[in-house]
Amino acid sequence: MWALVENNVVTQVYMRPKDLELESGNYPRSIFTTYTIEGLEAIGIYEVTVNNTNFQNKEFYINTDQRFDFADGVVTASYGVATPKVLDNVLFTAQDETDGLGIEGEIKKYGIRTRYINSINTNAGNILQPTDWMVIREVEGGTAVPSSITTQREAVRTKANEMCTAIQNAADLDALITLLTYVNTGTVEAPTNERPLGELPEVN
Repeated sequence: MWALVENNVVTQVYMRPKDLELESGNYPRSIFTTYTIEGLEAIGIYEVTVNNTNFQNKEFYINTDQRFDFADGVVTASYGVATPKVLDNVLFTAQDETDGLGIEGEIKKYGIRTRYINSINTNAGNILQPTDWMVIREVEGGTAVPSSITTQREAVRTKANEMCTAIQNAADLDALITLLTYVNTGTVEAPTNERPLGELPEVN
């Protein structure tokens, strides 16, 4: 990424090489790879240094747009303070209902917590689905589900409930992030990436 600096102010940002029409002349896009750093800076083109200090995981935060500043011969792209996404569902208020926006008490916006709980339940349903026919066959025809399958299906339901409860009980966004973050519980040579929330078992 490059920036055009004019009178000590960033006036244009280039995400990729392109032909340029500048006050100093017209230049082909090849200059971005053939000119030296000094050669580019001589015509006002600077490589951008990215400062990710304030950048947060987009899964949980809304990051600001980048701000481009020029100081001491360096163009820096930086972010403002990120805004946490809503953890819990937002409900329509009485005023919302008065304004015709929705019914008081119903969900206006789903929070991250609900999204993850729904995802776990969906994944659990997908894991169970291939053996659902066995359960239906037992109910409708009397042929028992193999005990091994019954045990595995129960394990899926139990773990899904545990995971949903853990998410529901997370005190705040940081606690939820900790539950969902994978860490290496093994070694550098033999890494084992796991998360406190755990994983759903499979049904064979």
